[in-house]
Amino acid sequence: MCAVRERESMNPQHDFEKRYRLVREVIETIVLTVLMFLVIRFAVQNFNIEGHSMEPSLHDQELILVDKWTYLFHPPSRGDVIVFIAPPQPSQDYIKRVIGIPGDVITIQNTTVIVDGVALKETYVDPRNQGTTYEDRHIVNMVVPPNDYFVLGDNRANSSDSRVWGFVPKQNIIGRAALVYWPLQQNNDGFLPNVSAVYASVHQGTTALTTLSDGFIDATPLVLLASPMILMVFLHRRRKARSR
Repeated sequence: MCAVRERESMNPQHDFEKRYRLVREVIETIVLTVLMFLVIRFAVQNFNIEGHSMEPSLHDQELILVDKWTYLFHPPSRGDVIVFIAPPQPSQDYIKRVIGIPGDVITIQNTTVIVDGVALKETYVDPRNQGTTYEDRHIVNMVVPPNDYFVLGDNRANSSDSRVWGFVPKQNIIGRAALVYWPLQQNNDGFLPNVSAVYASVHQGTTALTTLSDGFIDATPLVLLASPMILMVFLHRRRKARSR
């Protein structure tokens, strides 16, 4: 057996085939890695929260994953937390909650938000954070135009949002905040909860949020695309989403 192996190792054709297989495997690995990286860049992105306007749902300096894939299949839904290019400051990204979708009629009476005649019982707003800012406009029967969205921060007393500068155009939306991944051991780590029950009495169009079970968002697109490659997210240049 030793003599046979020695003769095989001295076979130039055999050595060439081994080197060819090795080179091919290296090239395939590099191509697969590049493709995986491009898919992640297209599908998800990590952001750093700056500010307190989304308290208590999101905290200052938390790191989140934003799903940029879902909105290719359906438009944003009421209750989604989205990251978008800020209309008043296009050089910055903001993070807020979608309250009104195209065609909705919005009224705000004191601290009560009314959508299409339905007063919302917003479970994600801490009563201690209710209130208005000095910049707030008087909003009565404001119709959300086509391809625009009305957004508010959960910390109503400390948020620059649609009450101040108007609607978010659809083309400004980067994606849906889906997951808090750092720091751990906070009271909101993991997937952001589904709050569609808040809007259950408002007329439902084609943008109703699909749910897996009560209290959880349908994160299937995010999981399918990102789960096998989640560690590669940390290779991305992290951007800041201002919570103002």
